[in-house]
Amino acid sequence: MTKGKQALGNNGATWVLKIGSSLVADGSGLSARRLDSLCEQITQLRRAAINVVIVSSGSISEGMHQLGLDERPHDLPMLQTAAAVGQMGLTHAYAKRFQEVGFATGMVLLTHEDLKDRERYLNARSTIETCLKHDVIPVINENDSVSTDEIRFGDNDTLAARVAALIQADALVVLTDQEGLFEADPRVSPSAKIIKKESPFNDKLDEMVNSEPGPFGRGGMLTKLEAARFAAKSGCDTWIVDGRAPDTLVRLLKGNDVGTHLTADITPVDARKQWIAGQLRSRGELTVDEGAARALMNNGVSLLPIGVKEVTGHFHRGDVVTVLDVEGNEIAKGLSNYSDQEAQKISGHASSEIEGLLGYMDEPEMIHRDNLALI
Repeated sequence: MTKGKQALGNNGATWVLKIGSSLVADGSGLSARRLDSLCEQITQLRRAAINVVIVSSGSISEGMHQLGLDERPHDLPMLQTAAAVGQMGLTHAYAKRFQEVGFATGMVLLTHEDLKDRERYLNARSTIETCLKHDVIPVINENDSVSTDEIRFGDNDTLAARVAALIQADALVVLTDQEGLFEADPRVSPSAKIIKKESPFNDKLDEMVNSEPGPFGRGGMLTKLEAARFAAKSGCDTWIVDGRAPDTLVRLLKGNDVGTHLTADITPVDARKQWIAGQLRSRGELTVDEGAARALMNNGVSLLPIGVKEVTGHFHRGDVVTVLDVEGNEIAKGLSNYSDQEAQKISGHASSEIEGLLGYMDEPEMIHRDNLALI
C-alpha cells in the first residue's frame, strides 16, 4: 500500500491515534465531554473501514482525581498506584462509549521490555493485529503500574511511534492541545506560523520545538518530533493535529489540510531492523574508527572486528549493542556475534585472526549487516 496522505481514506488503512492527557482529562479526572467528542470521531473512522489503534494517556490523571491528589506524584510507588487506579476508569470510559455504538475494545498494556524481547515483540504485534482482524479497537497504554524508571518509555508519543512501526501502520496521528507544529511556541509567540508539511528529518525543526509538556502530560513537541522520525523509518507518515476540535479526524479522513504533516520520505527498513533500531536500551557500546563508520553509513556493510576501537558494557552473544563513531555519536544498533569479553580480545584485528585469538570463530563479523540498523 502506498504510504501517506493518499492512503489515509482507503478501506483497511490502519491509523494509530495518540491521545494526550490534556484531551481526555481536566482538573477533575476524565472529562466525559472530551471523551464523547473523540469517541464519536473515532466511530466515524471505523464506519469508514479505517482500522484504529488508540494509544491513550489519562490513567494517571484519573488516578490522581480518584486519590484526591492535587499534583502529579514524584515517587514511583505513588505514581504506579495512581496509574493502577486510573487505568480502571480509562478502560471503562472507552469500553462503554464504543460498546454503545457496536464496537468492542481491548486493553493492551505494554512496557519497554515487551518490545525489547523479540518473542514478546512478536506476541504484542500478533495481539494487536488479531484485535483489528476481529473488529476490536485496541486501547494501548504504557503499563505504568509496573514500569520503573529503567524501563519506562517516557511518554506515550514514543510508545505510539513504536506501536505504529510494530504493526506497519499507514498513519500516526498525534492529537494534542495545539493546532500542530509551529515555527515557535505559539503560547510565547502568537504570530508564529504553523508548519504544514515537512520531513521530520529536517534539522531546522529541532530549533522550533518546545520540550515542555502541559500540566497533565509527560511529553512536549520535541517528543512528538522524535516519534515522527521513528515512525518514518517504517514508512509511516505522522500528523500532529488539534484534538480539541470536534471534526479533526473526520477532516483528515476526507483529505483536508489539517495540522502538521511530517512525511515518511525514506525507504522503510525491514521488520527485523525496525525491532533492533527500536530498542531503547542496549547492553554495551562499540566505538568504531572513521573508516568503519563511513562504510556502515554509506555502504550497508557488516561491522568487522578490525574497525572496532573500543568496547564498553557487559553483553552476551545476541545482545543489542550500540555502535558509536569516534566522536561518540550513535550511528547504529545491532546484535553482537560475540560477548563483551570476546569483543575486547578481537577488536582491532582482522577476521582471519579471530580463531587464533579466541581458539574458535563463531562468525567473521562483529555484527552482521542483516542484524545491523542505522539510527
